[in-house]
Amino acid sequence: MALYAGIDLHSNNNVIVVQGEDDNVVARRRLPNDLAAVCDWLEPYRRDIAGVVVESTYNWYWMVDGLKERGYTVHLANTVAIQQYDGLKYRDDTSDARWLAKLLRLGQLPEGYIYPRQERAVRDLLRKRSQLVRQATMNVLGIQNLFSRNRGQCISANVVKRLTAGNVEEYFEDENVALAVKSSVKVLDCLKEQIAVIEDAVHGQMKLRRSYSRLTSVPGIGKILALTIMLETGDISRFADAGHYVSYARLVGSSHLTNGKRKGSGNTKNGNAYLCWAFIEAANFAIRFDPTIRRYYQRKQARTKRIVALKAIAHKLARACYHLIRDDVAFDVQRAFGQAGVESSKKATDSNGNGDSMKPIGASASSSTVESSDG
Repeated sequence: MALYAGIDLHSNNNVIVVQGEDDNVVARRRLPNDLAAVCDWLEPYRRDIAGVVVESTYNWYWMVDGLKERGYTVHLANTVAIQQYDGLKYRDDTSDARWLAKLLRLGQLPEGYIYPRQERAVRDLLRKRSQLVRQATMNVLGIQNLFSRNRGQCISANVVKRLTAGNVEEYFEDENVALAVKSSVKVLDCLKEQIAVIEDAVHGQMKLRRSYSRLTSVPGIGKILALTIMLETGDISRFADAGHYVSYARLVGSSHLTNGKRKGSGNTKNGNAYLCWAFIEAANFAIRFDPTIRRYYQRKQARTKRIVALKAIAHKLARACYHLIRDDVAFDVQRAFGQAGVESSKKATDSNGNGDSMKPIGASASSSTVESSDG
C-alpha cells in the first residue's frame, strides 16, 4: 500500500503524519528541526512512501534538500493556495499535516516551485543586495530630512552622496545635528561598499543564460536587474503564459467583481516581491532614458495617478520580457508600447528639433541612490 507523508513545518519543530491510501494515519510524530531525526523516523516507511509534502515556510530549504538527497519524492506545498473546510471544529498541527498528505494523494496539491539548489544561494545574495539598497535609500532620505528641518534647504541625492564626514560640519553649527549626519554618511559609505562587493561576487559567479541574454536590450534593464530577473524567474516554462508571469511579478490588479460591482479583493502580495521590485526599477530608468516610454508614461500619468502609470510601464516591460525569454526574440518598443507612443515621440522630437532636449523625469529615491549604473 502506498503511503503519503505530510510535514507541518515550524521554526523549531515539525509535525509529520504518514497515512495510507484510505487516509488512515499509520504514524505521526512531533520532531525537532533536525534532519537526521526526521530521516531516522521516516526510515521504516521509506519503501512505501510515494511522496512527501513539506509546508512552504520561510525555513524549508534544509528539509526539502535533505529529503531529496535521501531519495524521497518531495513536494513543496503552496500554503497561500491551500484551503481547508471551514466547518472544522478542531484544528491543530496534526490535522494540517494530514490535509497536506491527503491533497497529495488526491492529486490536488497546489505546489510551490522548488528552486534549483545550485543557484539558490546566488539568488539570495542578490536579495541581500536589494535589502542593502533599501537601507541606503533610508539613510539618504534621513540626511535629506535633517537638511530640510535644520537649514530649510532641499538637497538632491547626488549632493548627499558627495558628503563626507569631514565636510558635514560646514553645513551645521550644532554638533549634535552634525554627528547625526556624520553617522548616516558613514553608514551610507559602508552600505555602498558592501553593495559593490556583492555585485562583484555575483558577476564573478553568474552569467546571463542565452534565453535571458536579450534582457539587457530592454530600456532600463542593466546587468544587475537582468541577473535579478533571471534568478527570480527561474525556469520560464513554469508559467503558462505572460499573464501568469506578470501576476507572479505582482504587477496586476486583484479585485473580485460581480455584475460590474466590486465585492472584495484578492491577496495583492501573492507573488515575488523581488521580481516586482526589479521591474519597477526598470520602469523608472526606462522613463528617464527612453523617449517613447517617457511619452507613454506622461500620457498615462495625465489620466491617472503617478504610481498607476509607473506600474503600467512595469507591467508592459514584464510582458515583453516574458516573450524575450521564452521565444528568444528582440525587444520591440512599438509592440510593447504601441505605435501611438512611437508617433507621439517622433512629433515631440520634430517639434524640439532634438529628441534629447526633453528633460527626463526623475526616478524614485531608490533608483537615484545606488542603481544609477543600471540605466
